[in-house]
Amino acid sequence: MTTIGEALITLLEAHGVDTVFGIPGVHTVELYRGLARSRIRHVTPRHEQGAGFMADGYARASGRPGVAFVITGPGLTNTITAMGQARADSVPMLVISGVNATDTLGKGLGFLHELPDQRGMMEKVALFSQRVTEAHELPGALARAFASFSSTRPGPVHIEIPTDVMVKSADGIMAALSNAAPPEPAAASIAEAARLCASASRPLILAGGGAKKADAQLRRLAERLGAPVVQTANARGLLHRHPLCVPASPSLQSVRALMAEADLVIAAGTEFGPTDYDGYGDGGFVLPPKLIRIDIGAGQLARRPATVSIQADCAEALEALLAAIGSGHAAPEGEARAAAARQAAFSELKPAYAAQVRAVEAIRDALPGAIIVGDSTQPIYAANLYYDHDRPGGWFNAATGFGALGYGPPAAIGAALGVPEAPVVCLTGDGGFQFTLPELGAALDAKAPVIFVVWNNYGYREIETSMLDVGVEPVGVSPAPPDFCKLAEAYGLAAERLADVGELPRALKRARAAAAPCLIEIIVD
Repeated sequence: MTTIGEALITLLEAHGVDTVFGIPGVHTVELYRGLARSRIRHVTPRHEQGAGFMADGYARASGRPGVAFVITGPGLTNTITAMGQARADSVPMLVISGVNATDTLGKGLGFLHELPDQRGMMEKVALFSQRVTEAHELPGALARAFASFSSTRPGPVHIEIPTDVMVKSADGIMAALSNAAPPEPAAASIAEAARLCASASRPLILAGGGAKKADAQLRRLAERLGAPVVQTANARGLLHRHPLCVPASPSLQSVRALMAEADLVIAAGTEFGPTDYDGYGDGGFVLPPKLIRIDIGAGQLARRPATVSIQADCAEALEALLAAIGSGHAAPEGEARAAAARQAAFSELKPAYAAQVRAVEAIRDALPGAIIVGDSTQPIYAANLYYDHDRPGGWFNAATGFGALGYGPPAAIGAALGVPEAPVVCLTGDGGFQFTLPELGAALDAKAPVIFVVWNNYGYREIETSMLDVGVEPVGVSPAPPDFCKLAEAYGLAAERLADVGELPRALKRARAAAAPCLIEIIVD
């Protein structure tokens, strides 16, 4: 007999899953029955939040959904933070959990790991949560999850299987593979958008994380129209060093000025979230009066008014728009407008932030094509304001959107496993690193060659600065850091401490040559 737990593994393989992140427990033992003889690699984090963050980093780097296995109750609640981050940043994540036996649910009998309403809780965070109670329901539940990842704006999905259901027979069930695709761009909308493009003399493109797979199409459209391309944090890496590239936050006054003087704005895959467009909370961002919006999600398009809304995958919509525009006519001064905006945006940075951007650029230049995964730390904040990465989709962090601290280390492990051929750097602060520090052990177990770069300024300096800026005496912002190098060595990782950021490029090259997880600590005055 093949059980539902065993069938789950077979069905995941059919959907192309090659890695799951999870910590087994008594309530998921039956989900692991078929795992050892499958082609799926299992990675064990040190905390279920780490499982979720690893799945997130794997998905962002590889473009494939990240999958986590977690236990009932505390295992799942530990994962909610990671699911919240994935929901905020539209990351495809499948979380599969156990739940107590069917006849005990909702009765409050005090069973191990019991929650009053586990699925009801998950429905508040996930795109949807589904309970499987019979074998024939499992293929459809998985097909529904994978369809949501490919056909609309993705996010976390939760499937739970009661412990008594895991052992039921699943003989004869077959995978229901999903071939769901995003909607085709509407011809009328494309035609209207092309008409607006033809009449624009100062066009501008805003690129968000939804456009990170559309680098070639964005490049061609920008050149066709003579339009500068402003990138949110999740779009960095697009149009690297292109004369029309403006790798700067729309929260900066110079970028807002560029937007204000545009007579047409094309927004591709961006939700206009405040952490990108109003990061200082001054209320100074206003939607452009003439706006073309492209987004895969109908719900997202409905949240912001636009002159023309196009529901489609960004690459397909831009391709259709290019065809409708034809040879076109590039607006004059596009490159000059972009160059002026770049210069003005960088000039807005405080001297300390400018220096931190240079440190991030040193990482990029030392390891070309690297994936840099960030936590909420000062150089990440700085580079989210201004930084030109050299790999589409190769710059992501948790300092926007949901803003989960401790994201960087486990997400970097997931990224390294999802794209093993690329260098992966985790840039984290001493405060945030302590949230998920034990995942150093998971990196060693999984042979994930992540280079952990710890920006050690002895506390939550960004929060301390925020307190001082508004006249609040700093409290609670100086947690004592451990000796990170000794801790890394205790886990079996090579580690070195730098007193000067200028030493970082050579240290990175040594770490990359080692082809194993290692740690570099930078002491910041």
